[in-house]
Amino acid sequence: MGVLDPVKPTILAARLIPNVHPGFAAKLDLKPEHRSLALVTCDIDDSLYVSLDEATKKADVEVVYAHSFYAGSGYPSGPLSGEIIGILAAPDPAEARAGLNACIQYAEEEAWFYSADEAGQLNFFPHTISRTGTYLSKEAGVPVGTPLAYLIAPPLEATFALDAAVKAADVEMALWWAPPSETNFSGGLLSGSQSACRAACAAFQDAVLTVARDPRTY
Repeated sequence: MGVLDPVKPTILAARLIPNVHPGFAAKLDLKPEHRSLALVTCDIDDSLYVSLDEATKKADVEVVYAHSFYAGSGYPSGPLSGEIIGILAAPDPAEARAGLNACIQYAEEEAWFYSADEAGQLNFFPHTISRTGTYLSKEAGVPVGTPLAYLIAPPLEATFALDAAVKAADVEMALWWAPPSETNFSGGLLSGSQSACRAACAAFQDAVLTVARDPRTY
């Protein structure tokens, strides 16, 4: 593992429920048209969050549940639990499957963390989303189709680097995840133009790398 080597997520388990039980649907607050579910777990939570959002752009699905597990993938409840579970709701099994396929493909091909040190112990997520789907739009409080910089790192690195990112680009902080999160990371969603979000990601990356290179210089 070297600096800026990709840290790729692993999809651990996936299942479809073609026709969810009405009682369970009520507990999930499903809409009347949502009869099918897609379930997925992954060993990196933020990779799956952005991938679930991608699914809403590729299929008639809605993210009805997505939550990180406490302490992260190093302390899973089982071998297929990982760091997060996500649930997509759809009107039928075909759409649920299409959404699940889109989610898995994006996670495996696009939604990667990167290493900030040679040991591969300090990882971060400087991810540009060219246009949001319904899930992240709601989370960030922005219109569907808004570009976002999705920025995650350990607590000090994230705090320092988020400040650098908003100073470096014409972006607004739509959401701040104060440390610690369930997985003991921190980060935020910054909104702006696609080019501004890319610039924010680059500034965030540079700031994280400076901390990783020399943690005690201030």
